[in-house]
Amino acid sequence: MVYDALVLVSFGGPERPEDVLPFLQNVTRGRGVPPERLAEVAEHYLHFGGVSPINQQCRDLLAAIRADFAEHGVDLPVYWGNRNWDPMLADTVARMRDDGVTRALAFVTSAYGGYSSCRQYQEDIAKARAAVGPDAPTVEKLRQFWDHPGFVEPHADAVRSALGQLDPAKRATTRLVFTAHSIPTSMAVNAGPHGGRYEAQLAETARLVHASAAPDLPYDLVWQSRSGPPHVPWLEPDVNDHLAALAEAGTTGVVVSPIGFVSDHLEVVWDLDTEALETAKRLGLDFARAGTPGTDPRFVTMVRELVAERTEPGGERLRRRLGELPLWDACPTVCCVPARRP
Repeated sequence: MVYDALVLVSFGGPERPEDVLPFLQNVTRGRGVPPERLAEVAEHYLHFGGVSPINQQCRDLLAAIRADFAEHGVDLPVYWGNRNWDPMLADTVARMRDDGVTRALAFVTSAYGGYSSCRQYQEDIAKARAAVGPDAPTVEKLRQFWDHPGFVEPHADAVRSALGQLDPAKRATTRLVFTAHSIPTSMAVNAGPHGGRYEAQLAETARLVHASAAPDLPYDLVWQSRSGPPHVPWLEPDVNDHLAALAEAGTTGVVVSPIGFVSDHLEVVWDLDTEALETAKRLGLDFARAGTPGTDPRFVTMVRELVAERTEPGGERLRRRLGELPLWDACPTVCCVPARRP
């Protein structure tokens, strides 16, 4: 198949204080999140001047992809559009149409399956194309990449680096704690031939990073960044509750690795670098937070390799992966449909 562009699709974030609440309303529209919870989360953004790190991280990744494409002779212009804030995806698709793009690939800054991490981005792309009209370019999402070496290896190196910040004399009582965004339990088992893969894929990534970085240490996969109505069950345990349980059981230090994320955006720097760090200090736990891929050259190379899988003859044979779970190139429309709200 011939494609004439790549579009980076991400979550988006505010870049000034007056944008924080409208941004959060975009994120949570239709989800029944109480206003007091929105106000609480808004304070997290305002703590950092009302600026989310994610947009600059996308700019940096965009520049790195463009440079890598140019170096390796990949003749595709690279665009950027967000789900929840400027540059909005519909505006980007309109610009692509105006530039003469007819068929594009989309790299989404989420490695995993599931509704909010994959299916919703498919819906965002469809809505953006519908808003642009019948002459909108076709946009096809690249595959999930939870077990690609370009994603796993930067996480593993970051865990090794974080371990170097802890006292080696306490290694026998040190533990790895992998984190990802919690989701409603109903969404974790949602329908379709590939539904319910979010937890399984994260567990696979945790296993791969652990085996590479510190196979002698015990590890856990826990959850962070819960939102939504308090009566709706979400994946547990929360990272802060888990740290308390570890401290009570005799753990003296933790490396927290946010394998659910590709960059150090606000849910990392607030939920982990602020809240979880404060929890660890209160409990007397030594704490080191591992980094995320960001613009690691291996991660940037991965984007080019995912494109090659779709554009080169026999591209499927180019596929690199480390895990054993089923993998697919495209999802049917019935996959990971949102669960009905109680």
